[in-house]
Amino acid sequence: MTEHAAVVRGAAIGKKRVDALLAAVPARDRESTRPEALARAERQRRRWATQVVVIDELAQRACGERGLKPPAEVSPDRVLAVAETDVADLGSIVAAALAHSPAARLLLAELEGEQEVAEDAVRDYYDRNRDRFLTAEALRRGVNPFGGTTSEDFLPYGQAREGVARELRRAAGRRAFFGWLDQAKVGVVYAVGHEHPGDPAHPDHEHRH
Repeated sequence: MTEHAAVVRGAAIGKKRVDALLAAVPARDRESTRPEALARAERQRRRWATQVVVIDELAQRACGERGLKPPAEVSPDRVLAVAETDVADLGSIVAAALAHSPAARLLLAELEGEQEVAEDAVRDYYDRNRDRFLTAEALRRGVNPFGGTTSEDFLPYGQAREGVARELRRAAGRRAFFGWLDQAKVGVVYAVGHEHPGDPAHPDHEHRH
């Protein structure tokens, strides 16, 4: 039996880091689960936690390479909550990693800040999603944004532009983060029992978002 959960660029990631995260995030529905199902769930939970810890380690290294200093690491017993919308958008592993890891959050913010959003893209988004820019008065009247409206029913582009650009930059930053993560995880070696939860090489694998 090894004492590490994974090896990242030749450096071992100790199982204690995974155990600390597992202790901070209690399993759900323990009492109503059959023993065999509980054992399977616990094996998958350990794999899930390993992924979160590995992302934190990779993010710390990436921040160091960029000359960024993350804030003090969050204690495992103070894992931050993640909004349900973010879980759906990011996937549970990445969302949990961002909640757990100051380095991952700092890296995401840095990548988001690097994104350039073209004016044409902002204008195109505004033109194609007019239903999102109805005025409060138009919403109160129940205006159909796809017919029977006038220009007065919509926020002017000048008022909506900053919010649209911010949303597009945020989306681009997340894509950049996922791209970085895909590259960063190449070469990570997992110990037996710590593989990715969706890895088909182990019998408990499952792929969920």
